[in-house]
Amino acid sequence: MPASTISEKLRKQLAALPARPGVYIMRNAKGEVIYVGKAAKLKDRVRSYFGSPHMMEPKTRALREHIDDFEYIVVGNAGEALILEATMIKRHQPFFNIRLKDDKRYPYLKVDIQNPWPRVYITRRIEKDGARYFGPYASAGSVRATLDLTKKLFPWRSCTKEITGRDARPCLDFYIKRCIAPCTGFCTKEEYDEVIEDVILFLEGKSDDVLRRLRKQMEDAAERMEFERAAILRDQLRAIERTVERQMVSTTRNEDMDVFGMARDGDQACMQVFFIRGTQMIGRDTFALEGTRDEPEGAVLLNFLLQYYEGAQYIPKLVAVPADVEDRDTLEALLTEKRGSNVEVRVPERGEKRKLVELAGDNAKEALDMMRIRWMADTNKTQQALEQLQEELSLPGPPKRIECYDNSNIQGTNPVSSMVVFVDGKPANNQYRRFKVRTVVGADDFATMAEIMRRRFRNAHRPEAGEPLVVTEAGAVEEVAAEPQGQPAELETPMPQRPADAWDLPDLVIIDGGKGQLAAAAQAMREMGVHHIPVVGLAKRFEELFVPDEDEPVVLPRGSEGLFMVQRIRDEAHRFAITFHRQLRAKGAIQSALDTVPGVGPKRKKALLKKFGSVKAIREASIEDVASTVGFTRALAEKVKEAV
Repeated sequence: MPASTISEKLRKQLAALPARPGVYIMRNAKGEVIYVGKAAKLKDRVRSYFGSPHMMEPKTRALREHIDDFEYIVVGNAGEALILEATMIKRHQPFFNIRLKDDKRYPYLKVDIQNPWPRVYITRRIEKDGARYFGPYASAGSVRATLDLTKKLFPWRSCTKEITGRDARPCLDFYIKRCIAPCTGFCTKEEYDEVIEDVILFLEGKSDDVLRRLRKQMEDAAERMEFERAAILRDQLRAIERTVERQMVSTTRNEDMDVFGMARDGDQACMQVFFIRGTQMIGRDTFALEGTRDEPEGAVLLNFLLQYYEGAQYIPKLVAVPADVEDRDTLEALLTEKRGSNVEVRVPERGEKRKLVELAGDNAKEALDMMRIRWMADTNKTQQALEQLQEELSLPGPPKRIECYDNSNIQGTNPVSSMVVFVDGKPANNQYRRFKVRTVVGADDFATMAEIMRRRFRNAHRPEAGEPLVVTEAGAVEEVAAEPQGQPAELETPMPQRPADAWDLPDLVIIDGGKGQLAAAAQAMREMGVHHIPVVGLAKRFEELFVPDEDEPVVLPRGSEGLFMVQRIRDEAHRFAITFHRQLRAKGAIQSALDTVPGVGPKRKKALLKKFGSVKAIREASIEDVASTVGFTRALAEKVKEAV
């Protein structure tokens, strides 16, 4: 909103802003909190949202269009502002903030050591009751897996009965060695406390301390000729050793650190954390983030770490991250205060720690891909997405078959296009197609899109029932097909495919591009007589859907199932196009070097490549080595060396 359109209420609020640190809360016309931010000077920071929009990031520009009111809270310093901002984001989950996905009370493991006979159990509420808490865990599944593991390794009681030591007989857990039965007095208070202490040490990652204690107890029991107890301790010792061996050895030195990796795609991000204690990775967890579009890595990391460590009950000495964190000094001061000793936030540059950060990033990427796959496999979400596209684009029904097209070239060289197909919201890999651009010279995206649309729909009429499909010269399909799993087809000898009129017609065509690409595609489709097929253009910057002959784009709600599906289809078309383009470039590099040598035909070229493997290897070989190739003379070898 230009300065002239700011309401009188907002103008008065802006004039009253103090030049002090604090947190500001933006609300829309419905009174909903849409953004929470921090500022060293509230007066300067909040006013920046109402200045000229030309220098703003797209996300900030979109935010300010929804601001109807704001409030602020003054704090003492930047550290307090960071803490309060993280707390407010977790409470309100504002749409324009970076936030933990599905943020809720994350689960913890609780050891209620304030009770005479402690138990270990899952909780989502942290209280100042003297108990020990471990977490947070990303999901109930991950915390339950840890709970089950500790129960197998350590015989603590899982019952909630009052312990008197006078029960007639123990429960089944005693007989399967999952409890030492304090209820019947089969163990002393000291013996039970040692079990609980081992549980705490294990959850802290101090497995070596646990193993040393158990080994000492086993040896003492054997010396006292308590062979049954020694055997029980031996079995427990072996079980813990096997568990520790399965954990990834992370470093050759004892460390106390959390290692974070990050993967991002559009509005979503995934964080993977490795918990390194001693020389082992004692655990890992995955967290999903939303609202990360157009945000720098440093801001994403800062917001996540604040929200994560706000509820964490243990903070290590070192926090290893993949990129510089905004306000790192303030973050380190906050974590140091919470831990009670120095905490360092660092971007490892080399060595084992750097490899761990990269490994965490690889795992985060895999986790993000799995989230997408699970989303695509969710029938309800897929149906919601298709129905939303039907409603927003005024389609006659949910689009059963969607085709998406994208172009790829570098400065006009090796121009290609891709067609990906989604049926019922899922990728139909065996129907993907790739096109080499034939008639367009240079980097003309509009003309390229028009050519591809004409070739796709040139024989779009369907044959009558029972009429055989005949591949004529005019209707022969020359495009390269994809392999069934979406892998690249052979480039040298494209397989003849069924004619284009045998392809099912789409219910929706998506063009990766804005108004120009859309206009070219729509005109080509009119020429081919398929103007009745709905076609839209997806602009990259704001991810708006442009419709032919309409001035205003269709804006799918952020975070909606429909937008997510369109993004996934567009990303798949881009991936498929750029993969084909890279293959052609690589093939062209070989051809351009050897095909220009007079006297080197296909057979001699094949002999060279079979012997040396690559043009680079030929370049590095001696003239004598090249001349010794079947079919070559020294004179021809000299020509090859000059060319490569």
